[in-house]
Amino acid sequence: MAVSSGFATASFAVAGSKPEAVLLLCSSSLSSRALPSQIRVLCKPTRSKRPLVRVQSGASLNPRCEVASDVLVQNGTVDPKRTSSVSALEQLKTSAADRYTKERSSIVVIGLSVHTTPVEMREKLAIPEAECPRAIGELCNLNHIEEAAVLSTCNRMEIYVVALSQHRGVKEVTEWMSKTSGIPVSELCQHRFLLYNKDATQHLFEVSAGLDSLVLGEGQILAQVKQVVKTGQGVVGFGRNISGLFKHAITVGKRVRTETNIAAGAVSVSSAAVELALMKLPESSHATTRMLVIGAGKMGKLVIKHLVAKGCTKMVVVNRTEERVAAIREELNEVEIIYKPFTEMLACAGEADVIFTSTASETPLFLKEDVEVLPPVVSGIGGLRLFVDISVPRNVGSCVADVETARVYNVDDLKEVVAANKEDRLRKAMEAQAIIAEESKQFEAWRDSLETVPTIKKLRAYAERIRAAELEKCLSKMGDDISKKTRRAVDDLSRGIVNKLLHGPMQHLRCDGSDSRTLSETLENMHALNRMFNLETEISVLEQKIRAKVEQNQK
Repeated sequence: MAVSSGFATASFAVAGSKPEAVLLLCSSSLSSRALPSQIRVLCKPTRSKRPLVRVQSGASLNPRCEVASDVLVQNGTVDPKRTSSVSALEQLKTSAADRYTKERSSIVVIGLSVHTTPVEMREKLAIPEAECPRAIGELCNLNHIEEAAVLSTCNRMEIYVVALSQHRGVKEVTEWMSKTSGIPVSELCQHRFLLYNKDATQHLFEVSAGLDSLVLGEGQILAQVKQVVKTGQGVVGFGRNISGLFKHAITVGKRVRTETNIAAGAVSVSSAAVELALMKLPESSHATTRMLVIGAGKMGKLVIKHLVAKGCTKMVVVNRTEERVAAIREELNEVEIIYKPFTEMLACAGEADVIFTSTASETPLFLKEDVEVLPPVVSGIGGLRLFVDISVPRNVGSCVADVETARVYNVDDLKEVVAANKEDRLRKAMEAQAIIAEESKQFEAWRDSLETVPTIKKLRAYAERIRAAELEKCLSKMGDDISKKTRRAVDDLSRGIVNKLLHGPMQHLRCDGSDSRTLSETLENMHALNRMFNLETEISVLEQKIRAKVEQNQK
């Protein structure tokens, strides 16, 4: 018998039963009603860890629990004859019915960031942009995940999902992260953070606004959030909730930067890298230091611009193609920028005092044996060559730090640079939080309104079926010789009557923050309409989702 974390459950291994038969036991106190000696008990899970309640003949359970008629437990033990005949699908459906339908699906973020996780681990978790659609597909194939998005940058690896079950969804995603990165689950759990629903929403809004960045207020993260939406377009699994969340986050990011001016004077990761390098060099050598930039993408271009802003007039740029370097050279025509292909990278490194790396390479560009044979530096700090690596995965192997003539810095070493710039932006961050709180309420209202969408559609379909049938009866009685104009008039009349009749119920099914109606009132209206018109309930919709998931993964 084993108790699962976060749920009051007891699991019994049964010969011939696959998977294990699960008895969900109520974690609250016993009531005075007598319990039959043979029952199956389904109870809503609890969020806190509570002691397991043993079922004994003649005991009683909390009246909120649902008691099923077929027999799985007899005198406190599992009856293998009965459980062996229950299919895995039926076990999942029946045990999940109460668990999944009392609450709506949850938005969850499973994250590892520069604040909680060293770069050595983040680089193993990093997912290239081109691989994000595949990652979304794999995540949404998990049993309890409906939608997904991946935000992978040099400072963070965050997975956003819509989960049918918080506990099981987090478990499945964490195991997927472990499988793709090779990092044990236990180690991931030491560094990850978990946020749910409103907290997850607020976190992404803060990320997009630059409030969670290593450099407070930096602007590049907003572009990275936009790229998540761009990459997710058309990808199955980047669904309505997640896409709506990220699109709203973009709005928040723009609004915060416009209304608080938090980015004014704020440094980016690239500018912090330049600041760090110059801090380590004697001021007298700034003009003569030989600079090498490897990679001419977004980060590399920003490094070049910040070097120019600090007075650098000549540098070498190594890149796979010359087109990007030529474009940068044209934009900064007063600076001498020399292009070199990757085949000449080590030769260029031998002639440089400071080397900035910012490529998407998944393997190190520099190893210990490469750096040991490089000629001595001209400037530097006492004959030391500086490597400033702002790539994740890292471009400079950790072994290079063992070389006596080299000093290696990565994104985790930028904290000392940005600490001095925080005070002014912290004041602006307080203003940003007020905006985020307002936008979070708007997003929650929008998401709440989605709860009733299936009922709205079913009610409209129900009314349309009746309208179409009655219209057909009416037209058949009018004969075949009626004009098109008359047919159209009768059709318009029937549509108008239906729309006017539905207007009131539809208004009471919407909860978008435009009036004082609460979500609970709206959901009560939804359940009432389901009963009155005999519509399918949300329970059946979720059961269909569960069934589809299990059948898909059994193929």
